Amino acid sequence: MSQLFNPSRLKLARLRRGISIKGLGDKIERTSRTISNYENGHELPPENIIESIAKILNFPFDFFFEDDIEEFDTEAVSFRALSKMTATQKNIATSAGQIAVLLNNWIEKKLNIPPSQLPDYKDLSPSAAAHALRQEWGLGELSINNMIHLLESKGIRVFSLLYNAKEIDAFSFWKNGVPYIFLNHQKSGERSRFDAAHELGHLILHKHAKPQGREAESQADSFASCFLMPEDSVRSKAVFMPNLENMLHLKKHWKVSVAALVRRFKDLNLITDWYYQKLNIQMSQNGMLTKEPDGIEHEKSLLLEKVFKLLWSQGITREKIAHELVLPLTDLDNLVFGLSTPNEPVPVSKPNLQLIR
Repeated sequence: MSQLFNPSRLKLARLRRGISIKGLGDKIERTSRTISNYENGHELPPENIIESIAKILNFPFDFFFEDDIEEFDTEAVSFRALSKMTATQKNIATSAGQIAVLLNNWIEKKLNIPPSQLPDYKDLSPSAAAHALRQEWGLGELSINNMIHLLESKGIRVFSLLYNAKEIDAFSFWKNGVPYIFLNHQKSGERSRFDAAHELGHLILHKHAKPQGREAESQADSFASCFLMPEDSVRSKAVFMPNLENMLHLKKHWKVSVAALVRRFKDLNLITDWYYQKLNIQMSQNGMLTKEPDGIEHEKSLLLEKVFKLLWSQGITREKIAHELVLPLTDLDNLVFGLSTPNEPVPVSKPNLQLIR
């Protein structure tokens, strides 16, 4: 631990909790100017003030005396539905991203983790990129059983958003050559899978460009649709003039929402615009646009599950991890799909990961 107060960590903790400078100042009876001075290093907060801030923000006292946490260009972050997000929500997400990078770097020092195997398809159309990636990864026309497991096997770090992030669907970014995806598990399992594919599209289509804006979002949506529901596979199972019952049956094959499958049928000209509107009206009348019928379970990280099982076998508990990283337990738990606590006795046999000595 550094002996000096770190202003950047105060700012990160405040943003992570979604509290404004004025809001924090009001809670500790200090002016906004004083809080700003604390955050830009122009004024050193007294120890009792740091203790109050730590309690209000629910961060360990020592957190504010550690080294800088890596920052990244927020303009290079892809946010799902960015136009609907407030600045506070965006700050909550990016600060969670910084903490996830800190956790990932800690894990990589302990274990051998698969390196990234993502190609750069910036010169391809979304549909061509989806087809090329399926071929490169040997998927052919098969339905993807588990998106998170697939992404992790290709070196993508996948984390969860379970804390004060209801309005944030998903986001992704590259950091030090490592791709990251964050998924909100307050959405349906089908929606989360589509979000994962959407962010994958951003990672391979917009690595060297600004992954934001209507065009970038449209491209990522198109990629996700083509990647999850490959054309030949959809055509081979298509039903003429399908009704909602047909769609409910078919959606289970690709593990997508009814709405996503209906849209895919329209994009492939398997149904007319008029029929597409008709099905949408029926979905709305049956509540299918707000609650997914016959929903699937949320997918969880296999990599993190293996990581924690191996750490547990070495006597490294979530409490020890949080202590070493100087993080609140809740922030650790909420990033890792709740996998940091064992649900059953730790097995003697070890997963296929190795500790780095």
